[in-house]
Amino acid sequence: MMKKMNYMVTIAIVVVLMASSCKKFLEQSPDDRTTLNSAEKVQQLLVSAYPKASYITFCEAMSDNVADKNITHIEPINRNPYFFEDSNSQDIDSPNAYWDACYAAIAAANQALQVISSVSDSVRYKAQKGEALVARAYAHFMLVTLFAKVYNPTTANADPGIPYVTEPEKVVFKKYKRKTVAFVYGHIEKDLTQGLPLIANSIYQVPKYHFTIAAAHAFASRFYLFKKDYTRVVEHANAAISAGSMASYLRPINSSAYQSLQYYDRQAQYTAATTNANLLLAGAASLWGRSYASYRYGYTFVIHKQTIGAPNVTGGTWAFGLYGNEISLNVPKFHEHFVKTSINAHDGDPYNMIPLLSTEELLFNRAEANVYLGNNEDALRDLNDYASTRIANYKHANHTITASSVMKFYHTPMLKEGLIRTVLDFKRNEFLFEGQRWFDMLRYNLAVVHQSADGSKMVAIGPTDPRRVLQLPLEVTLSGLDRNPR
Repeated sequence: MMKKMNYMVTIAIVVVLMASSCKKFLEQSPDDRTTLNSAEKVQQLLVSAYPKASYITFCEAMSDNVADKNITHIEPINRNPYFFEDSNSQDIDSPNAYWDACYAAIAAANQALQVISSVSDSVRYKAQKGEALVARAYAHFMLVTLFAKVYNPTTANADPGIPYVTEPEKVVFKKYKRKTVAFVYGHIEKDLTQGLPLIANSIYQVPKYHFTIAAAHAFASRFYLFKKDYTRVVEHANAAISAGSMASYLRPINSSAYQSLQYYDRQAQYTAATTNANLLLAGAASLWGRSYASYRYGYTFVIHKQTIGAPNVTGGTWAFGLYGNEISLNVPKFHEHFVKTSINAHDGDPYNMIPLLSTEELLFNRAEANVYLGNNEDALRDLNDYASTRIANYKHANHTITASSVMKFYHTPMLKEGLIRTVLDFKRNEFLFEGQRWFDMLRYNLAVVHQSADGSKMVAIGPTDPRRVLQLPLEVTLSGLDRNPR
């Protein structure tokens, strides 16, 4: 199993194992391709400014998208998050591996920013600076979302955050402080607002693997949704897709062309850089693509009846293709790329392409924000655009979502409540097997109950349960950080 060293304590471990060479190690750039003496070389470094690990395995297992299939084989990487048990594993797809990957990405961004700050003609590096700042903001946002309490304006100034690192590490045993969630959010917003105007799509050879203007605005819409600044959510969503309607940018799931695709073709297309809906992709070391259908704690027919197999507000049926049997139900989304250690080798490392940001999420962000702003017609317009690409044999006359149909379906006289539930239900279905449901469960303090098939073990995670916050890696105590309470 692939393992990675915790980036923030790599220094401490190297001191123990290789004391005589620690100073030389600390003086090395995170990227050793060449001396960073041009904008092009800084651009190459920024390829490493995106986390090379995935959050999907543990986020999906913590959510209400999974149940116990009662099969013999059990993987700890799948079991531990299902029962909300802390693990100090550094294995691929673990929370610790994701922590490491985020801080490694931050280190690359900081190295790029340090180089840019030292050159005399920094104007030529403007676009690279923008990408580095937004990438740094993104990695810190993901860390604070998963390893600290969800943003709450009334408690954020007291809730412990995560270290916001803004310069390369160059000292042994550097001490860090967690500060607060509000402090971290302030720095994320600063990096985001400074970096976004500097981004230039023209510098990218393959734009979908970088923070383009659209991707940066999509990230901003997510950030402000968590912060509950709904006006800015809408502003950034509109800036990302200036056409207004996002229908033509969504995956055409119910189209005859998509429905004719075979299983592996659907896998490949879902995470392809040529797919319009993908705004930001990242390669991640992960076993998810080969394992998510077979994990013991996963998608079952019971969950199916609560999600894409359940009635919905349109009155139609979802066009998502479900494959497999009772122990391997899945929607094809991830095609594994196996990278051999050498040309003639039989071993190597598995990678998945992960859609970090998509037009579908952008549409839901805007729809949800518009509900809170009282712009119900705008929210309905987005939800209908989405439904037009997801409902089988969609017909406008039969499947249009209206205020009255929403209130009737959800048995509520409050349109606002019904629209929010529509957004959350649609998002849950859309992002099955992608881990995003957990983010909504955090934002809305949704409880989750997981139990074993034989009833011998059960865990109920309520809104205030400290296990909703992932535990910091044990090794970070070497950097002076307090772990999360349990």
